[in-house]
Amino acid sequence: MQSQRLVIAQKQQMKLSPQMYQSLELMALPIMDLREKIQAEIEKNPALEMEAVKDISFERFERMEQSQGSGTFDPFENSSDPGYIRKSHQLDPDSKHKFIEGALSRPESLQEHLYQQLHFLRLTDEEIEVGELLISNLNEQGFYRENPSDILSPSQYQLKDRMISIIREFDPPGVCVENFIESLVLQAELSESAPEKTEEVLRNHLEDLKRGKISEISKALSIDEEDVDYIVWFIKTLNPYPGSNFSQAATQYIIPDLLIQKNNDQLIMRLNDEQIPSLTIDPAFEEMAGNCVSLDKETEKYIQRSIRDANWLINSIEMRNTTLRRVGAALLKFQMDFFLKGPKYLRPLTLKDVAEIISVHETTVSRISNAKYIQTDWGIFPIKYFFSNSVTGTGDDGKGVSKIGVKEILRELIESYTGKKRLSDQKLADMLEERGITIARRTVAKYRGELNIESSFER
Repeated sequence: MQSQRLVIAQKQQMKLSPQMYQSLELMALPIMDLREKIQAEIEKNPALEMEAVKDISFERFERMEQSQGSGTFDPFENSSDPGYIRKSHQLDPDSKHKFIEGALSRPESLQEHLYQQLHFLRLTDEEIEVGELLISNLNEQGFYRENPSDILSPSQYQLKDRMISIIREFDPPGVCVENFIESLVLQAELSESAPEKTEEVLRNHLEDLKRGKISEISKALSIDEEDVDYIVWFIKTLNPYPGSNFSQAATQYIIPDLLIQKNNDQLIMRLNDEQIPSLTIDPAFEEMAGNCVSLDKETEKYIQRSIRDANWLINSIEMRNTTLRRVGAALLKFQMDFFLKGPKYLRPLTLKDVAEIISVHETTVSRISNAKYIQTDWGIFPIKYFFSNSVTGTGDDGKGVSKIGVKEILRELIESYTGKKRLSDQKLADMLEERGITIARRTVAKYRGELNIESSFER
């Protein structure tokens, strides 16, 4: 039997303090998440205070001067408020209505839009109940979630076909069907301008249509190619996902953390710190910390801990911003051709390259680059967009080319080509070879797929 005994061993182990963990967390936060984090800390820590933001507008200043000159200046004027009433004016009976109109409203959902049309009709209570069940069974695209027969009771089943037919005539056309093909067919049936044999093309020749086999469709349907072209034009006017216009998905706005743009033939980099609240220590707390004689021990500890945590948060935010500036400066140095000339001049760059120049670990560069964006003259790009592997060969200027740069050159070759015969993947590989970029045909096909560009046969 194996005996148990105590053994003394020495080992090193690194543990992150709560403050260090918070610092790493702040490093990875984009602006919007950082603002929420700061707001939560302000509510939790009474030692933190947000500095007042002085927003000075020259237009507002000029308007105030004019108002003072005319003797009608109102120091509480807020022209951006639709419900605001100037003191010099009589009460506007529509002011409340205007204020309500100026408030944010929630967009109407597809189900609400259909419910409203349903209740405008003269229907029995049972018909309305079945109609509401069928509408509630539709997803955001306007298609069935479940088979309609499975959601209706035996007594309601006899009304199914009638209510489906009624709902299918509602706006938007093409809802209350099984899939996008049925939706397109329904829209064609409801349209008075639909060409003949549109339904047959949708049901039997959609794959041929995708591959551009116009002549084969023409022979199969015994119609002219011009008629097929007209059917194709009509189909392009339809919406395969009719409920998409009522999508309830919240709009996600991107706020860039860095701005690198050309100004008077010079590239200027700026940190977007205007979106980050400026924090200070509450003077009242500092005063109490200096007069702790009259306070009990628990209160004194609480004040000291609050001030220490507040200082740590302020320093962590400053460290985040400083690291972000240094990464931005390194990207500006490495990717200057991109910022001056555009995406196809993006150069190979790794996290290690940037980490070495700013003297930090690769994980720090990865963390500070997470979910953050740079606004450039060529659009807004994620910071991680600027890190790309190298491709064999050199670009037009003799420098190395990144994978993203090759993709942009590939896109440019396809979009600028004006010949009648479409460029094959092998031909594109040969054209890249002429530019000093050596990649295989299958790699061209892979990059083309990542760019959502169809093959030469489908184009």
